[in-house]
Amino acid sequence: MPGEIGLRPTTAPDSDFCFRVHRAALGEYVAAIWGWDDETQRRYHDRAFAPGTWQVITVDDTDAGLLAVEYRPTEIWLGRIELDPRYQGQGIGGRLLRWLIDVAAERKQPLVLEVLEVNPRALAFYLRHGFRETGRRGRKILLVRNPEQED
Repeated sequence: MPGEIGLRPTTAPDSDFCFRVHRAALGEYVAAIWGWDDETQRRYHDRAFAPGTWQVITVDDTDAGLLAVEYRPTEIWLGRIELDPRYQGQGIGGRLLRWLIDVAAERKQPLVLEVLEVNPRALAFYLRHGFRETGRRGRKILLVRNPEQED
């Protein structure tokens, strides 16, 4: 069972850690669709990485993953929730997702995200937490959890 789960804002030096976690957590799925090219993926990462906006997930003060959430005017967008494989399957992602579901309910906004269609484990995870498919964009499945939904 995981210990204390925390979040801290990323800083510029966290970029390498976040890239390594992304490669470890989602690399096989990215590779299955587009192929994994480290240089190309690093360029995508460098454009997307947002120090101070993204957060590092910590477990007992050890960096374990990353969380990227945008609080938009009409919705909360879960851009990334990625854990180093050593921390997966321990309930950490579920605890963070339930917290975001509560935040969305307090704000009376839907929580939205997309998942790669080749990642059935992630899709099942979100469906278990009350998300519903609302559409597809290329190889991505769009999911939403409305604030009035019951668990």
